[in-house]
Amino acid sequence: MSLEPPFPPAELEQRLAAVRRRMAAADLDGMLVSVPENIYYLTGLDHWGFFACHALVVPLDGPMILVARAMEHVTVENQVKNAVFLGFPDDADPAQSIANAARRLGLGEARLGLEQRSLFLTPGIADRTRALIGREWHDCSGLVDAVRIIKSPLEQEYTRRAAAAADAGTQAAIAAVRDGASDYEVAAECHRAMILAGSEYPGFGPFIRPTRRLGEEHTTWCGDRFRTGDAVFLEVGAAYRKYQAPMGRLVYVGHASAAAEAAAELALRGMEAIRAAIRPGATADDAYAAWREVAHGAGLTSYERHHCGYVIGIGFPPSWTGGSMVTSLRPGSDLELRPGMAFHLHSWFTDTGRGDYFVSNTALLTEFGCEILTRQTPETLQVR
Repeated sequence: MSLEPPFPPAELEQRLAAVRRRMAAADLDGMLVSVPENIYYLTGLDHWGFFACHALVVPLDGPMILVARAMEHVTVENQVKNAVFLGFPDDADPAQSIANAARRLGLGEARLGLEQRSLFLTPGIADRTRALIGREWHDCSGLVDAVRIIKSPLEQEYTRRAAAAADAGTQAAIAAVRDGASDYEVAAECHRAMILAGSEYPGFGPFIRPTRRLGEEHTTWCGDRFRTGDAVFLEVGAAYRKYQAPMGRLVYVGHASAAAEAAAELALRGMEAIRAAIRPGATADDAYAAWREVAHGAGLTSYERHHCGYVIGIGFPPSWTGGSMVTSLRPGSDLELRPGMAFHLHSWFTDTGRGDYFVSNTALLTEFGCEILTRQTPETLQVR
């Protein structure tokens, strides 16, 4: 029995129609999509073959063509029902195959869009493609992302399922923390629980590191052993049907100081302020300002973070942010917050000289307000 496709045909049709409306508004005849998250969003293609050139040629009207290595034909045949497959042998130039696909669709001399912020279309292939086809090329980075930023009811359910698995992984990781434990043990228990709870491979992590590496934003387990007095940073992301749900906690080994307890209380107040500020019609800046007010109210008037969270959704490695772009809840951002958006929210107080604590959650904005989805793992200070 084969697995059901992640998206019903009607939902894929609605997504493509919305993307085409944006293409028409940008006066594009066609578009070259190479971001894996966007290809998945439009076709349901779910595999790791995106490390090599994949391009979805999307005309303003008519069928789409998916260009990839010929060896991917079985995967594409099984998973993709709304695009024609054009495979190229490994000794061929992918740019030529992309150009052939565009010509087949009547786009040889068209106004075309290219996702210039894509991590997976190399500059060489992009340059050769532009030289072979197209009357005009325009940067369409973010065009598909602007459609997928609002999650359908199905996508929201996938995010909830991912959040439940993230909770399970985080709780298992916390339980494995102790004096003398290796970060390998913590990572193993986290993965086991998360996967058994229904997670597929996540876009990142989990990130696991002790006090001495607390400030290393994107490093993880490497053979460290935890000792009494350490603060162990845990940031765990689970995924269901590629929808990401990250969360984080800071766990103390053996004991925690009064300063740590105060920092934890402050971080929790910050998280609640962010949650309350995220409502339909508010802006990303409003959310950050609410967190900053908590910091300033505690006397940390010079303490700032680059953001207090960001938009999440579909994510393929190497990121759970959904590509090379991070759509942040940052100071000065006028991004309007709308129902159907999902977020990874952070309340982070470290290196303040007044104790360290950090908490983060996956949240969903509904018509009724901001709902925290990773709610099974306590946010309060934990000592193991």
